[in-house]
Amino acid sequence: MKIQTTKETLLNNIQIVQNIVTPRVSLPILSNILLETIDKKLKLTTTDLDVGISCEYPIEVIESGAITVPTKRFADIIRELPEGQVTITTRKNNMVDIQMETCEFKIMGLPKEEFPKLPEFKDKEAIKIEQTTLKEMLLKTSFAISHEEARYVLNGLLFKIENNKIYFIATDGRRLALIEKKLIDTTQKSINIIIPSKTITELNRNLKEEGELSVILGENQVLFDLGEVIIISRLIEGEFPDYRQVVPAEQKDKIKINRERLLSAVKRAALLSTQDYQAVKLEVFKNKLVVSKSTPDVGESREELESEYVGKELIIGFNPAYIIDVLKNLQDEIVNLEISDSEKPGIIRSDGYLYIVLPMKI
Repeated sequence: MKIQTTKETLLNNIQIVQNIVTPRVSLPILSNILLETIDKKLKLTTTDLDVGISCEYPIEVIESGAITVPTKRFADIIRELPEGQVTITTRKNNMVDIQMETCEFKIMGLPKEEFPKLPEFKDKEAIKIEQTTLKEMLLKTSFAISHEEARYVLNGLLFKIENNKIYFIATDGRRLALIEKKLIDTTQKSINIIIPSKTITELNRNLKEEGELSVILGENQVLFDLGEVIIISRLIEGEFPDYRQVVPAEQKDKIKINRERLLSAVKRAALLSTQDYQAVKLEVFKNKLVVSKSTPDVGESREELESEYVGKELIIGFNPAYIIDVLKNLQDEIVNLEISDSEKPGIIRSDGYLYIVLPMKI
């Protein structure tokens, strides 16, 4: 293989695929990135056997071929090269030359044949989704994914398609985020899969503000085709909890409050939180919400916010991180907060979106 490309473009594409490579791997080849020429393009691929990601872009192909090289070392070398044209050539014994006008590197690679093949999704129905739609849905739900290994089935996002609607649901047992949107095209297909959090991270990183993507479902695997970037992932096996059982009926009396002001007030109160005293206190009055925090041997704070509310007065405590997570990812100027009792969940609803968070003892 012999190719020519620019340092900047090559580095940008390495950065797309390098994130799933972890330092400690069971197989040395999984530390490598596969470089291969396809037509007049360079395709870069990495995998950890659970998630695979590839991207391609146009280059000058002098001689076709393929090779794998250590991802981190290759990325570090390309990053430190001066700007300009780079020539990459494979030699005998899997030696790879990286040449520029004034400098040259030689690194050892491994043959393509040792690199795991990513699964193929031939003759499978593709479901089209707007990239901006998917990006918004992930933004408003993925923060609620659990990271506790004991609850593996919650370490991902439930992705559902039914009745021409797409749903994303995430929960860690203490909060739940749910969003639904209409599909672009009608489909008879139903999907009910759990996508691992690592795959969600890669999707978040690569989704753009325009264009569509295709979702193709295989046997315990899913493919996301974003055009120049393709992400293939294993699915989490198991039964996701029936989230519909925990969705309360909508309340008549809602606390209408400015989202950014509430977010800022909770952030300030959280400055006094400790591991043993996490909860921030919300005192709900007629047309007023008081956000306060009192931590022994640390200090206390109190802040009043204007609100629209005519229901009963009450006091409730929440983990501030769980309130901050949702408020910073919404775009609404005003949020409707539903709180019925100090021991019942707080709820935020907004045009196809639902967030439920359990209270904490104050």
